[in-house]
Amino acid sequence: MFTDQNLYYYSLLSLFFIAPPTFLALQFLTAPYGKHHRSGWGPTISPPLAWFLMESPTLWLTLLLFPFGKNHNNPLSFILISPYLFHYINRTIIYPIKLAGKSRIAHREIKNPLPESGFPVSIAMMAFVFNLLNAYVQARWVSHYADFNTDEWFWPRFAGGIVVFAAGMTLNVWADKVLVGLKSEGGGYKIPRGGLFEYVSCPNYLGEIVEWLGWALMTWSWAGLGFFLYTFANLVPRACANHEWYLQKFGEDYPRKRKAVIPFLC
Repeated sequence: MFTDQNLYYYSLLSLFFIAPPTFLALQFLTAPYGKHHRSGWGPTISPPLAWFLMESPTLWLTLLLFPFGKNHNNPLSFILISPYLFHYINRTIIYPIKLAGKSRIAHREIKNPLPESGFPVSIAMMAFVFNLLNAYVQARWVSHYADFNTDEWFWPRFAGGIVVFAAGMTLNVWADKVLVGLKSEGGGYKIPRGGLFEYVSCPNYLGEIVEWLGWALMTWSWAGLGFFLYTFANLVPRACANHEWYLQKFGEDYPRKRKAVIPFLC
């Protein structure tokens, strides 16, 4: 008999099983969006729309599932899910709006701006499917399978985890702001400067990895750990590809002491 518990169990296993092949595949193939955009991946849509659509399950599926969990009336479940929702409100709604706004400003104020590369629908669909899986695992664990009544360590873990999460999100949002700001200036890609950009090429990815490490600490669950490991497997190769792209594009002008994503480490 197929039950919700079985569905959750196999979904959680899937989160762990897809991380290693994702990490290995991304050593040889870089997802073709942003600075790595290239033809041959089918139709494209605008990047702001792509970000909104592919990240949206993290909000609507979470809100849809939450009332059906046994913890739906427990205040601790709302406290715990709040950082997760806060991140995805930014990623799903605020970030695409900023991206679209800066793009319009650039096209209005800059003569002969470079054409904006589209976001492949195929890549957006893969991200959409992952977010369906992950939103189900995270939301169902917090709303139903977590045992808050006997968890004496909830508050110490939450306090430590939220500090890590907040530090990561602050870095992630700041770095995104810098990168979007450079795009709005027009004239093609530029070398990001300041803050942790002086140490790594992709502090935005470092921030997101730190965020989900904090989430894993807060939840102290296989669900949180699986999400953190997948984030690491997905973003570290992307950061290495970005780092190599910067080195090839800017040559000797690019700071040689910068690492890809982790300061002071290759």
